Amino acid sequence: MAHKEMRTMMQGAAVLTVASFIAKVLSAVYRVPFQNLVGDEGFYVYQQVYPIYGIAMTLALSGLPQFISKVVAEQQEISAQKKVLQQLFPFVFVIAGLCWAFFFLGSHEIAFMMGDVRLASLIQVVSFTFLLVPILSFYRGNFQGHLMMVPSAVSQVMEQLIRVGVILLAAYSFSRAGWSVYQTGTIAMGGALLGGVVAACILWYYDQKIRVGSSAYLTEWKVEKGSGGLFGRLVVEGGIVSLYSAFLIFFQLIDSFFVKNSLVASGISDSAAKIDKGIYDRGQPLVQLGLVVALALSSSFLPALTKYFISQEQGRFLQAAKIFLRLTTTIASAASVGLVLLLPYMNFTLFKDYKGNGVLGIYVCSIAFMAVIQAYQSILQSRNRFATSVFAAGIGLVIKLFLTSFLTYRLGTIGASVSTIAGLIATLIFLMLSSKKEINRFVVENHFLKKLTISLGLMGIVLLCYQGVIGLLFGAVSHRGQALIVTLLGVLIGGTTFIFIIIKIKLFTIREWLTLPFGAKILRMKR
Repeated sequence: MAHKEMRTMMQGAAVLTVASFIAKVLSAVYRVPFQNLVGDEGFYVYQQVYPIYGIAMTLALSGLPQFISKVVAEQQEISAQKKVLQQLFPFVFVIAGLCWAFFFLGSHEIAFMMGDVRLASLIQVVSFTFLLVPILSFYRGNFQGHLMMVPSAVSQVMEQLIRVGVILLAAYSFSRAGWSVYQTGTIAMGGALLGGVVAACILWYYDQKIRVGSSAYLTEWKVEKGSGGLFGRLVVEGGIVSLYSAFLIFFQLIDSFFVKNSLVASGISDSAAKIDKGIYDRGQPLVQLGLVVALALSSSFLPALTKYFISQEQGRFLQAAKIFLRLTTTIASAASVGLVLLLPYMNFTLFKDYKGNGVLGIYVCSIAFMAVIQAYQSILQSRNRFATSVFAAGIGLVIKLFLTSFLTYRLGTIGASVSTIAGLIATLIFLMLSSKKEINRFVVENHFLKKLTISLGLMGIVLLCYQGVIGLLFGAVSHRGQALIVTLLGVLIGGTTFIFIIIKIKLFTIREWLTLPFGAKILRMKR
């Protein structure tokens, strides 16, 4: 029975991982045609308010459902499962209501603080997504607690499809109907609300069809004396997962308040500051795509880490944690270096010009730091080290908060990128110092850091030579089709070179290769 349950859990986790991957790719890719249709100023308008939506959806997709599913799975009896949901729901409902009231009623003040009062209508629309958080998170958490991942997966993908469809329709209407960038942004944010409603309807349908547990918690609440401890767990455990899932989104929220205002304070006109902020925001879909790949390839280690820790197999836990960190560091570092070197062609391919190459080049380095931060945080969370994770995140956010305005005023949007990297580095250093020395030894064991540096350096030299050859043969690339071909060919050359080198210098052991998707095939190709 235990084996069957484990197999069901792994299959469900795979379904949810694929759905999450699809949703994240959709969430990153739609920004390209949207920017192409509405321009950098329209992109700025949307991205100023997007972090508020991002926080709400992080709560509804990952932070709260993961915690709720854990609490449900802990209960042996169906009656106990119903009771714990009835105790939790009023807390989440009140928190969501307060978030809605804060953003809806304070929309004009928030927009004023962002330096653009015309953003108020977008903030009001996106505030309603918080009202959907309790329903979405409890339906998903209840299903996942019973090892049924399909409802969550289907609702997640459909939610993104509806949202992206509305956003692109709004962008198309901007170019055809002559809407303002603020009208377009308001309708685009409405897509998030519509997508959330559709997701809630899909989850309700599955609940009626499968009848897992009971949805009595929606109307029948139980606030008892023992509910306080449950609320404490909700804040700590659910909050930490949400915090790290939305870590870069919080950085973006800080940017929304400080970057444009600091640019205007430095002497740039209001309209030019909006365009500069829009160009700076191009880095977000690039980082999001890079993180999707980096984290998806290493996520298979998380169930194993938790299993080893619970069964107190310290040796195997330590070994799995170090392999997890080695793979994540390697993949994320290669993604960052490759993106930096191919960025000019990629920027032109996606956004029609070469603006902001330096700014974006610094910003995409956050892929490597963020991926390793997520890996360390997952290891700490599997060992129930919650306080350390909170302090680490707090340090990074405080540094980002204090540096953004000053550096942006002095250096422009390059300063905003530098403040992001500084905040991430501070968080990573704190996490490393707070982890066991044995775990941190992954850097020096088998000369890992030295071999990785050599591999990245050689890949970088090959890509620089590739750029030189392209420049000699074709000069400046001036057509998007050419830029796309150059980009794809560069990815192929860089990726092949990197894989060849890390195999040649034995960066990974055979066992580590076999844990990677397609690792066995790569080893067979080597032979």
